[in-house]
Amino acid sequence: MRTITSLWRNAVERWPLETAYLVEEDGTWRPVTWADAGRAVEELAHGLLALGVQKGDAFAIIASTRIEWVLFDFALARIGAVTAPIYMNSSAKDAQYVIDHSEAVGALCEDEAQRRKIDGLSIEHELTFADLDGLRARGRGHAAEHPDAVDAAAAAVGEDDLYTYIYTSGTTGPPKACMILHRHYFTMVDEVSRVDDFTLEGDVMLLFLPLAHNFGRCMSLLGARMGYTIAFCPDPYAIADALPAVRPTVFPSVPRLFEKIHTGVTTKFAEETGLKRALIEWALRVGRRASELRQAGRELPRGLTLRHRVADRLVYSKVKERLGGRLRIGVSGGAPLAREIIEFFHALDILILEGYGLTECTTAATVNRVSRFRFGTVGPALPGVELRIAGDGEVLIKTGTNFAGYFKDEAATREVLPGDGWLRSGDVGHIDDDGFLTITDRKKDILVTAGGKNVAPQNLENVLKTNPLVSQALVVGDRRPYVAALITLVDGASPDEARPQIERFVEGVNAELSRFEQIKRYAILPRDFSAEEGEVTPTLKLKRRVCQEHFAAEIEGLYS
Repeated sequence: MRTITSLWRNAVERWPLETAYLVEEDGTWRPVTWADAGRAVEELAHGLLALGVQKGDAFAIIASTRIEWVLFDFALARIGAVTAPIYMNSSAKDAQYVIDHSEAVGALCEDEAQRRKIDGLSIEHELTFADLDGLRARGRGHAAEHPDAVDAAAAAVGEDDLYTYIYTSGTTGPPKACMILHRHYFTMVDEVSRVDDFTLEGDVMLLFLPLAHNFGRCMSLLGARMGYTIAFCPDPYAIADALPAVRPTVFPSVPRLFEKIHTGVTTKFAEETGLKRALIEWALRVGRRASELRQAGRELPRGLTLRHRVADRLVYSKVKERLGGRLRIGVSGGAPLAREIIEFFHALDILILEGYGLTECTTAATVNRVSRFRFGTVGPALPGVELRIAGDGEVLIKTGTNFAGYFKDEAATREVLPGDGWLRSGDVGHIDDDGFLTITDRKKDILVTAGGKNVAPQNLENVLKTNPLVSQALVVGDRRPYVAALITLVDGASPDEARPQIERFVEGVNAELSRFEQIKRYAILPRDFSAEEGEVTPTLKLKRRVCQEHFAAEIEGLYS
């Protein structure tokens, strides 16, 4: 059966004494074996049954990327319950929306700060991580009385049963809940496992990606498929310390982190002078030449191989040590990563593989390979995935991982799954003769930040325009580290007099938003948008682009 419960049991039975997870505690990394993790999942599953949680019940998780999140998710899957993930940085309003919309019977919150986000909701079970030991103890008691209860519940879970909701931003209105079945994620990790040398048994992966996002969730489930070790880093600001401590061989990330590492390395290089500077420039020339040949699939000549080894020992290895010293590959997804950055890393003998997908196809559709990559593309299709380009350039996807639709939204489902077997991605691109996909544009009006978060600009613009002083608003942030806005005022309003009121208004708007949606900076323009510059109105994406091009300097000022 292609279920998550069978995926989990296979892992526990196959590698019982191997290290499944690494957990940081007081500066040391504690190993957790598959057998230990399996015991915890069984106790949690029994505990959930003792609480009365049943097959088909939705249960929310509001927490960072920790082992407790993963084990609770597997426990829910074992009994056929449905996980409804909520981002750790979600606002109380957004968290409550997910719980209400998913009809969740309970919520697991990391701590009291997260639990307070759901105050006022009528749900049966409110748990924090502090309650999990008690739940496991209750589960042991339940197992003593009903030893076969979890296995019986797992046997009743079918591959077409719902495994999880993943909420994704809509262009207008509230988020939509993608319904992902057990067979979807089982097939997803099976497809990725068939990509040569992408992940290997014995790999160590440092995982900081949010598990409420399909990228992080896929990497977690892939661990149970491939048997590699996952080290959890719940605090993204602690990655610099975690990398040399964990020494990962695989490091999945959103572009923003690779951008920060790139900036740090180039800044350090620029500070060097004299002989060191000359050595760095020589090593980069050697690395770029080696990269060109490797991208073309050609072997390095003997002389270049020798120079590359010297450059590695003197320059590249110093950068590699910052990433732990034994990284095989970095994996970038969730948003586009600039080709120049990928090429820079490859010139330092660090390979970053970029992939592409969307929640509606259960994570990934394409990825570059260790042995076959082309920078500037998102790689060829995964095994089992078919791609096609529609007449208007939209990327269409046919695969066994295409989702079951949006919960409680049949109309939106028909827009992306019209019934012909092809998923409408909403992205525009082209496929090279040898199968490499390049994404060139986005049909849907969604911003994807450098952190991989989807933000619907129209929603924010419409809220900003509810202020009586605001005539137009342009929200930006695509491939940027945060969301920002250009604001114009109604006729007769003075920017200096309006600024304090606009400041308070934006603060009030941000208070109701999740952190990644918040408008971190804004600028008040001295005049309104003209028709030629692209008055910002819903559905007019072309005019939005013209407007952004016209006010490029002002937008750059928001990020300087």
